[in-house]
Parts: sequence; structure tokens; C-alpha cells
Amino acid sequence: MLKIAVLISGAGSNLQAIMDAVARGEIDGRIAGVLSNRADAYGLERAKAQGIATAVITHGDFAERAAFDQALIRQIDAWDVDVVVLAGFMRILTAAFVGHYEGRLLNIHPSLLPRYKGLHTHRRALEAGDLEHGCSVHYVTAELDGGPVIAQATIPVLPHDTEASLAARVHESEHRLYPQVLAWLADGSLQYDAGRPRFRGQPLATPLQLPPSR
Repeated sequence: MLKIAVLISGAGSNLQAIMDAVARGEIDGRIAGVLSNRADAYGLERAKAQGIATAVITHGDFAERAAFDQALIRQIDAWDVDVVVLAGFMRILTAAFVGHYEGRLLNIHPSLLPRYKGLHTHRRALEAGDLEHGCSVHYVTAELDGGPVIAQATIPVLPHDTEASLAARVHESEHRLYPQVLAWLADGSLQYDAGRPRFRGQPLATPLQLPPSR
């Protein structure tokens, strides 16, 4: 059974999608703990309602980023997890943290990487006149949004789309994509090998594509 730690900073909608998938038996695993850098993150209440352990480590309590990250590591390692899932965790992590969890640290990003690393991805897609947009789950490396991409969900950019409407539809895709990737990890379909994802024994030349929702 895959043991998961989820790091959040806000509402925790992706956390909820993962919890729901676990409850439905779609992920052969359990969430061992939810950690936030904000005590007011609503995702903590979601976790508590399901009896999941929670912890708050406030970044403002540390003079240096490295000390904050070491405190995160101590808490996560105490939960003895197999994978660390970043789900709206709004802190840039140090290379030491990323290296500690190499091959076990996942993030979801609201664009079709390598397009639009960083912030304001929906606005940038609209300004570029893109015909499609989406989200990506990737292994985390020291390069911001630069780790190897595992899977993507693609949606069309509609003529009437605004930044808000596009963001809402991408968010819906995230709630399908993240649980699916964790299900693949739990059943052994997805593996990490020398810096590259492998799927069912084969190196991934291109990211896996999630079928459109019905």
C-alpha cells in the first residue's frame, strides 16, 4: 500500500480529489499525513475530517529557507512515506530538500510543460493564442517546473475563454490527473529510474496523456 504525504498551502482541492480516489479504491494507498506552511489552510480541515494526521510548519518562523526545509523533512520522514505530493504548496524548495526525496517527489503544474513554467499560466496561454492548454504532473528537480513530466491532461482553449474560465477547467483536469498518476505509482505501473520515468517497464519518451473526460 502506497503511503502518501501531501503538502498544501490553501484550500486543498487536489488533496480532496486524492482522498476521494483513495476512498473509492482507485489508489491502493493511504494518506499518512498532510502538511501545510499555513495554519489557516482549509485543506487541513479536509484532512482532519477524514482522520488524517496533519502538521503545520510556518515558514515565517525560520530565518533561512534551508532550516524550514529541514523541519519539513523531519516531519515527513516521521510519517515514513513512499511519495511526497505537492498540491498547491506555495514555497520554492531547496535543492537539499529535492535531493532528499529524489524520485519520490511529485508536483502538478497548470500548463502543458515545458510551456509556461512559473506563474500566470492561463493568462500566458490566452495571450499566446494557444488552441490547447492543460496540466502536467512531473517529478520535482531543483529546476523550477523543470523535472521530467509523467503525464498530462489537455483541454481545448475555447473562443469565449477568460483567464478564470480556463483556470476552472484546468483545475477540473487536475482533479482527474493527479489521482491517476498516484494510482499508477501504487500499482507499480509507474517507476523512477535514473532520473527518468518508466511506465510498465518502458522509458517514457513523451508524457502519458489522460483521455478526455466523458
